[in-house]
Amino acid sequence: MLVDAHCHLTGSYLAEDQVEATLARARAQGVTGFIAVGTDLADSQAVLDLARSLPGVQASLGVHPHEAKSWEADTGAALAGLVADPAVRFVGETGLDWHYDLSPRDTQETVFRAQIRLARALRKPLMIHTRSAPEATLRILEEEGANAVRGIIHCFSEDRAFAARALDLGFYLSFSGIATFKKAETVRDVAAWAPADRILVETDAPFLAPVPYRGKPNEPGYVRFTAEAVAELRGITSLKLAEQTTRNLEALCGWA
Repeated sequence: MLVDAHCHLTGSYLAEDQVEATLARARAQGVTGFIAVGTDLADSQAVLDLARSLPGVQASLGVHPHEAKSWEADTGAALAGLVADPAVRFVGETGLDWHYDLSPRDTQETVFRAQIRLARALRKPLMIHTRSAPEATLRILEEEGANAVRGIIHCFSEDRAFAARALDLGFYLSFSGIATFKKAETVRDVAAWAPADRILVETDAPFLAPVPYRGKPNEPGYVRFTAEAVAELRGITSLKLAEQTTRNLEALCGWA
């Protein structure tokens, strides 16, 4: 069993009439589990609807840093109502994106902190997005006591120093198609070095397709190529990598 630890399956990213066919192709590749991720309140509701209706799909719901500007006074309560559902395993995608800065940085931080507090209140782990803000991301996780719930650093793209601090907080490192890119030496180094019981693999579909599909729309079935690349870096079989990452997800969020 191989699980895609982070993918986008809703209408914002994938046409509704394509979801079941996309998942069928993934299952044909040996991918049987999917963490579908919401990026704002409406998208999170759509993700939850999928998780309630499709086998093998479970949810991560939150407000992405790009969408932090949409956060209103009642957003936190509305999100909490969705996250309380048993089909929801994570809070997020939340964090900081100082590369695109599509929401003001202070707003991103406020919304990030609010979602960490929500995760702690509901005792669910976090799904973290971080880009061009490594120190600030770690500082906020530390200040807000995120180690109490742990979570995933999704689409890991930082170095060993960042990884070590994230691991100290109890977080897991999820590797995307970037790990198949030969020039992504820093990411590949961490993928080879990280503790076996703290690694995951993902697609971030429809983004970041791995080699041999780089530059094309990504889909959950392609996580096997990332798994094969990470397994090779670690000197193990892809089957062992699949088994290990599935156990890791079970340990983190009770995946079953």
